[in-house]
Amino acid sequence: MTNPSDDLRERPSQRLLAGAEGAYARSLLKATGLSDEDMGRPLIGIANSYSELVPGHVHLRTLADWVKEGVRAAGGVPREFNTIAACDGMVQGPGGHYVLPMRDVIAASVELMAQAHALDALVLIASCDKIVPGMLMAAARLDRPTIVLPGGPMLPCADPCPGGLPPAVRVASDVKEAIGAHLAGRMSAEQLHEVESAVCASFGVCNMLGTAMTMCCLAEALGLTLSGASTLSAVDPRRAALCRATGERAVRMADQGPSAREVLTRPALLNAVRVLAAFGGSTNAVLHLSALAAEVGESLPLKVFDDLSRSTPLLCKMKPASEVTLTDFHRAGGVPALMSRLAYQLNLDLPTVNGRLGDVVAEARVRDDGVIAPLAEPLAGEGGLAVLFGSLAPEGAVCKQSAVDPKMHRHRGPARVLESEEAARDVLSSGAVRPGEVLVIRYEGPRGGPGMREMSIPAAMLVGMGLGDSVAMVTDGRFSGATRGPCIGHVSPEAAVGGPIAFVQDGDEIEIDLPARRLALNVPPEVLEERRAGWSPPPPKVRGGFLAVYAALAGSTETGARLVAPNSEG
Repeated sequence: MTNPSDDLRERPSQRLLAGAEGAYARSLLKATGLSDEDMGRPLIGIANSYSELVPGHVHLRTLADWVKEGVRAAGGVPREFNTIAACDGMVQGPGGHYVLPMRDVIAASVELMAQAHALDALVLIASCDKIVPGMLMAAARLDRPTIVLPGGPMLPCADPCPGGLPPAVRVASDVKEAIGAHLAGRMSAEQLHEVESAVCASFGVCNMLGTAMTMCCLAEALGLTLSGASTLSAVDPRRAALCRATGERAVRMADQGPSAREVLTRPALLNAVRVLAAFGGSTNAVLHLSALAAEVGESLPLKVFDDLSRSTPLLCKMKPASEVTLTDFHRAGGVPALMSRLAYQLNLDLPTVNGRLGDVVAEARVRDDGVIAPLAEPLAGEGGLAVLFGSLAPEGAVCKQSAVDPKMHRHRGPARVLESEEAARDVLSSGAVRPGEVLVIRYEGPRGGPGMREMSIPAAMLVGMGLGDSVAMVTDGRFSGATRGPCIGHVSPEAAVGGPIAFVQDGDEIEIDLPARRLALNVPPEVLEERRAGWSPPPPKVRGGFLAVYAALAGSTETGARLVAPNSEG
């Protein structure tokens, strides 16, 4: 880092507050409690996604107070504002239409506030699935000095295990599989209630490598958090000091940088893809990293994800793909330790909010080889992601191969076509699914859903019912980061725009080959063309409100399903 007197940057706030023209703005800020002396200090915006509806965000008000202490101690002026947050795990079913579109609203809200109020630097406080990527997208647009503060994972539930389950540590994703076990008659209603009442042992982010913790960890891998910030427990007493340090660093960055785009470079994005592959992170991160890349004028085609995953060893598997929790990962050294194992594949000559990336990684140590495997003994030779192409997904589809039973790495079976998530739940609940089938859930893409819902509950039901080694699931929607089993999402083009998934019929043979990266609809081309000729787009599912806006403007999964203005350059 440079000395405080070196390379000072022009502060946006001074354009608003300086001189006679700034009198009106100064007057209004004085009404919020600021003094004349405060007008010359760095104005630090604290974007807080606090919400009483979301366990990962219910404690963020306290974190913001600690950040403010750090800002004031370093001579800055903290000013907090809020944005929205939703819990993907909670808003399943009809509510699921709204969460991916919410990401773009969050990005816009932070962007608009920071631009309107000419903030000098930003602290982004966020925890969960769409909130972290939404704030990262805003940071990219704004290109102000920016530091991210994740809320930290909740505590796992340790023995004794609820619901009569085998002894193990339990986390939120176990509830979804318990639902499937209950529906299959393998768990009583009383046992299910025990599970739901025990597995979330504190506030914080769900303690598994779902989308939320994946994106928190990738924010750290990108260089936008202090070391260890993504995995330190939400209830760890050291969190107060971390928050104060974050506030102090934001003040220094206001004058010295780096700015967000100086951190969010293509090499940093490729580093993040490597980390995603190495710890078997959520497939949703493909969407979010693609959207983030587009915000900085870069492109991350699906083939890039697949190429990097093929050449990156799998060094971690965490809940629900194994019994390892994020708490274990933090104790083993967390993101910096994982990156130290991958150092030979990473670009380390990059700036971060914590100094040069190479220096951060050099200080890290792996403290448990059972959590972060040695390079000489990886969990698998390839990373956790697989991108499939073929006649069913000409533009690609995404699978978390590290969470798939090896028996299902290659599978052929007859299609069972379902026109919505609800239809998938119904057929699973009825017990009508037969081993060997491929459940095809369509019209759930960005435009067709609209909102690209995650098929989280159907996927967990499938595994909980004991079908995870005999039935596959394919969709143009998404899957939860907590999903395990033979689940392939992001099928593109989606059904609503005439992708081949729209023309699948019951009984068609579908071929899945993860090693060959193949997803095929084994129907003669002339038959497929005949079906295409007789197809017409379904009527819109919504005609008003923000979902209608999203359905009209959402881009493809290739660019992260982000909103793209008409006639824009993307």
